[in-house]
Amino acid sequence: MAVPARRTSKTTKRMRRTHFKLHVTGLAKCANCGAMVKAHQVCPECGYYNGKKVVDVKNAK
Repeated sequence: MAVPARRTSKTTKRMRRTHFKLHVTGLAKCANCGAMVKAHQVCPECGYYNGKKVVDVKNAK
């Protein structure tokens, strides 16, 4: 089993960990009702996608 020759410094450890972060999902405003929706998804509020009625929200709930 490999053993490190010397201890990893705080700076090196923190520089490596700078890439472990959360990313905000792509949100877009619904063109029909104005609700914030994940990009390229049907709006859960009104059921529209790309200006067309796709899902009947009242019956889906």
